[in-house]
Order: sequence, then structure tokens, then C-alpha cells
Amino acid sequence: MAFWRSLAFSAIFLPLFIHGALCFYLPGVAPQDFQKGDPLQVKVNKLTSTKTQLPYTYYSLPFCPPEKIVDSAENLGEVLRGDRIENSRYVFKMREPQMCNIVCKLKLDAKTAKEFKEKIDDEYRVNMILDNLPLVVPIKRVEPDSTVYQLGFHVGLKGQYTGSKEEKYFIHNHLAFTVKYHRDTLTESARIVGFEVKPFSVKHEFEGNWDEKATRLTTCDPHAKHTVVNSNTPQEVEENKEIIFTYDVEFQESDVKWASRWDAYLLMSDDQIHWFSIVNSLMIVLFLSGMVAMIMLRTLYRDISKYNELETQEEAQEETGWKLVHGDVFRPPNNPDLLCVYVGTGVQFFGMILVTMMFAVLGFLSPSNRGGLMTAMLLLWVFMGIFAGYASARLYKMFKGAEWKKIALKTAIMFPAIVSGIFFVLNALIWGQKSSGAVPFGTMFALIFLWFGISVPLVFVGAYVGFKKPAIENPVKTNKIPRQIPEQAWYMNPIFSILIGGILPFGAVFIELFFILTSIWLNQFYYIFGFLFLVFVILIVTCAEITIVLCYFQLCSEDYLWWWRSYLTSGSSALYLFLYATFYFFTKLEITKLVSGLLYFGYMLIASYAFFVVTGSIGFYACFWFTRLIYSSVKID
Repeated sequence: MAFWRSLAFSAIFLPLFIHGALCFYLPGVAPQDFQKGDPLQVKVNKLTSTKTQLPYTYYSLPFCPPEKIVDSAENLGEVLRGDRIENSRYVFKMREPQMCNIVCKLKLDAKTAKEFKEKIDDEYRVNMILDNLPLVVPIKRVEPDSTVYQLGFHVGLKGQYTGSKEEKYFIHNHLAFTVKYHRDTLTESARIVGFEVKPFSVKHEFEGNWDEKATRLTTCDPHAKHTVVNSNTPQEVEENKEIIFTYDVEFQESDVKWASRWDAYLLMSDDQIHWFSIVNSLMIVLFLSGMVAMIMLRTLYRDISKYNELETQEEAQEETGWKLVHGDVFRPPNNPDLLCVYVGTGVQFFGMILVTMMFAVLGFLSPSNRGGLMTAMLLLWVFMGIFAGYASARLYKMFKGAEWKKIALKTAIMFPAIVSGIFFVLNALIWGQKSSGAVPFGTMFALIFLWFGISVPLVFVGAYVGFKKPAIENPVKTNKIPRQIPEQAWYMNPIFSILIGGILPFGAVFIELFFILTSIWLNQFYYIFGFLFLVFVILIVTCAEITIVLCYFQLCSEDYLWWWRSYLTSGSSALYLFLYATFYFFTKLEITKLVSGLLYFGYMLIASYAFFVVTGSIGFYACFWFTRLIYSSVKID
């Protein structure tokens, strides 16, 4: 009952946490006040494309560079995400509109023209930042009447002149910025609450000789109040073409307060569909959970009462079911060391996910702190190593193991080594594409230090503490000679029951999985951690209950080899996750390049592997608790 009360509490109060999280900022991310005329420095970030998934630095294209390019300090998460934040030549003055500012003039050669065309072909978007707010392009929707925001603007576009079938490439060389601010009426200071842009492609013209500071454009002249309003004469991308980059800045006062300025970014998806999907999934899973719990409690109560009422050994021998395997049910499994390693790793992952979600729901992982979520997850993974060592050593000692250092080393090395191997291969592919998404050697060294310098010692500390504890005592004794397992019905075949067991846990999360995949691979924000936490609770419940049910049926069939099957039953949901990721790739993404496809499936393989470890450990511990509970509840002669 305590669990259901806590779940009801979560269902009632998590929406309040969600609302609070939208307006809560990480300590240290303080608002900045600007007076009229204060300089505003626009920073440029990576170029991104949903078609290639390969980020590039802004200056990988020959955009107008400042006199000296200065890289901003980046945290570990930003580097791993491929963020490369640098200064630019776009400098505004607070609340002072500017029209037709010339940035620079560029003459394309064959190489630069080719580079621009390739990025336009792959639909790359330019990302900029002002006062820690990302640049967005507002797009009006007719039905329903609303505005959606796309992160960044396209480098350019492809099109045809009227009456021509030849496809041309055009670059967005004029940017009409809109800076929204919220003004304090008492101090006259203002805070930036919005940063928008409308990109145009304009073939600028001028008279006389070119002088960047003195030349007046005929296509865009602030003195004549002639500004760019369309792209009727677009700027082509061809060799020997000259491109003039310009921009306008408009300032708009807004009623949006600084604490709520991220709301427009975070509410990009259709909330009604999201709410309906989550509530629908929650109701179905809760109904199934209630049914399963009721059936299990009534059936077990009847079985235990009947077994305990048997008076003679002859009567007991006539019985069939789970009590008959009491002398073998706690017999150590095949490859017990490997099971201990995977269970310990699952505990490490579970702790990392749980603490990360708690911080996220409370708003400590605000998107204003770019890379904060990934950095937090990595650090928490490292420090949760102590629980991994403890869990694996405790289980190892129960299996009569004696070499705790060996099991600690395997726990500290096995999962990270497999993931690192895949990661290094993917990183080499990214390096080959000269993408900013490639992890630098310095960051690689930092990751290796976190692994061997902190995580491995903590695993050993946890294993030492766990091994010093008294061994877990089994509720019944194990026979010396293994009991023969009778022939099983087709539906109790291990492979079949394992695959069936993974369907329900996956069904509990696949709706949320769609939103997560969309945010990751389509460059959108995901910040509905209240929903995610609720889905995580549902996942825990479904993994535990489906494993217990199938374990009970298995023991009733006198099959006592439950150790590995309990892990694989709920862990098989990872297979469905990977299959769904494959379906998503072919139906929602437009990736056509081989390297980009390999990156997608490589990263989704890592995610599915991690999901297998977490769900498998949840199922194992549920079944472990269940078997100990039922066999300690009956009288064994």
C-alpha cells in the first residue's frame, strides 16, 4: 500500500514540479541587466543538420570572422555534444535599432562555393547565442493559431528561377534579428527574454568602389529607410560570385519575465498529445499492475496455505509446483561471476538515472546550462561505482565466491570497456568527417581519468565493504544433487518467455521514447522530466511485476533455473527498444549517408545496452526478493 500511496502522490504533484522546473534556474545562472546602449555580444555555435547528425564549427564555412576568434569555456557535456561556442562580428547595442549593417564582403572561389553548396544540400542550420539564449526562427501556424520556434536558421536554400528548370543554390546573407527584452520600470534596466531571426537571401548592390565602412548599398540603405523585406533577388552561390553579409536589429519590449523566457523553447511539442499519451499509458499499466498484483496475492496465499496444511511426507510428494524445487531454487547459476557483474552495473546505472531525474525534476539541470545534463550523468555514473561494487560483491559472496578483487575489477571494467570500444570507433568516423562532434584528445584523457582514477577505485571500495558483510543466507537448504527438470510446455520455453516478458516494460515507455528520440535526433529541447520520472516509475513497476509473474509460472513448472532468466526477461525490453529505434530511423529521419547511419545505430546500440542492464537488474532484484519471500513462508521438513 505504501508504494501505491507514493505513486498516487507522484501522479498528483509531479505536474506541479514540472511547472516549477520550467521557471527554476541552476544556481549561478544569474540574470544580467542591460542599460540602453550597452554592447550585446552575439556568439556563434555549431552548424547542425538532422540529415547528417554531424555538427561543424561555425567558421568551418568561410563566414565573416572577427579579428581574433575566441573560444568560450565549455564543460564536458558541451564538448561531447559537439558545441563549439565562439565570438562573432555581430555586435548590437541594447535598445538601439540598427538597419543594414554590413558585416563583410566575401568572394567565393571553387572550394568555398563547394563547401556552401554541400552544407545547403545537407540542410545545415546556423546556431547563435545572445545572453545565453539560442537563436530561433519563428514560424506561424494557421491551424491552430500559434507560433512554433525552430532552432537556428538554414545556411541557404535551393530553388529555381521562374521559367528555368536549373536548380540553383542561394545563401542567407541578410539576417533580420529581433531582440525581445523585459524592462524594469523603476531602474530602466532591461533583461533579454527572446532572440529571433528572419533570414533572407539578397543580392546586394552598391555604387563606386568598395569600402566596408563607407560604402552604401542600393539594395539596403538605412539613410533611405530602404530595408530588406523579401528575397526576390536572391544571392547565388557560385564560383567568383561576391557575397555581402548584412543584418538588421530590432528591439521589442515583452511582457515575458526573465524567469519564463525559456518557456517558448521548452513547449515546442504538442502538449495535448503528450499529456494524452502519458495518461493513457499510465492508466493501462496501472490497470495491468493491479490485476497482476491481485492474481499473484490470491494464488500465492492459497498455495502457501495448502502446502502448510499438508501433514505427511506422502501428501507432500503428491503435490506438484514451486515447493518441490525448494532444494534447488537457490543453487548458484551458470556463470555466476558474469551475473554479479551485470547486476552491479545495473545498480550503478539505476542510481545514476534516479539521482539525475531528481535533480532534473527540481530544475537543477536547466537547459540554460548547456551540457549540464550530460556532465551530471557522467559524474553520477562515476560516483555510483561504489554501489556497483557493493552490489556485485554481496551477490558474489552469496554464491560462495572468494576472490572479491576479481569480481570488483570485472565490474569496474566490463561495461565501460564495451561502450568505450563502440564509442572510439564512432569517434574515429566523426574525426574522418572533420566534424566538431569528434571528442578531442584532452577530453578523452579526462574521460579515462574519470574511469580509472575515480570510478574503478570506488568500485573496489564498494566491493570491499560488501564482501566484509555477512553472506546472505538462503531461506532453504540446497540439495547436493540437482533435481531433474521435467519437460516444459512450449509457452515456458526460455526464449519464448524471455521475449514475451520484454513487451510490457517496453510498452510502458515507448510513447515517451518517441519524444526523447525526437529531441535527440531532430535537435529539439527535451525538458519534461516530470513526465519522464513518472514513466521511469512505471517502468520499474512493470519490470518487477512481469518478471515475478513469469518466475512464478517457471517455478510452478518445476524449472528452478531462474537466476539468468529473471535478468533476461525484463532486460529483453532493450531488444524492442532497438527495433523501435530502427523503425524510427526509417520512418522519421532523413539520414542517407553511411557514416551518419552508423553513428545513429552505434549510439542507439549503446543506449539499448544500457537499457538492458538497468531493466535486467530491476527484474532480477524483484525475482530475488520474490523467491526468498515465498520460500521463507512455507514449512520445509
